[in-house]
Amino acid sequence: QVQLVESGGGAVQAGDSLRLSCAASGRTFSTFSMGWFRQRPGKERDPVAAIIWLTAYTYYADSVKGRFTISRDNANNTVYLQMNSLKPEDTAVYYCAEALHLGSGYDYWGQGTQVTVSS
Repeated sequence: QVQLVESGGGAVQAGDSLRLSCAASGRTFSTFSMGWFRQRPGKERDPVAAIIWLTAYTYYADSVKGRFTISRDNANNTVYLQMNSLKPEDTAVYYCAEALHLGSGYDYWGQGTQVTVSS
């Protein structure tokens, strides 16, 4: 059973940076992709960024392009989300997720980490 553990959330000021980490454990094989989602207060959970594990191809939501960067550490089964120039509208619970296969959707989810950006 794969477990995903996020860390790195916190409370910051607008314009500050944060780096979220998501460590995957219990995996005995390669995975297809990992991604970050966020759920803002009163909103649905939305995709933020994703990375194809083998090729490092990345996807970003329009709202974070140019400010957020997703990356992965193969050796440590960890995915990162570097968030720069944070805005109050980035305030959300951020979730890490893992998709084992192409087209299967996300199979595993982390518990979430709170990011709060004040103006």
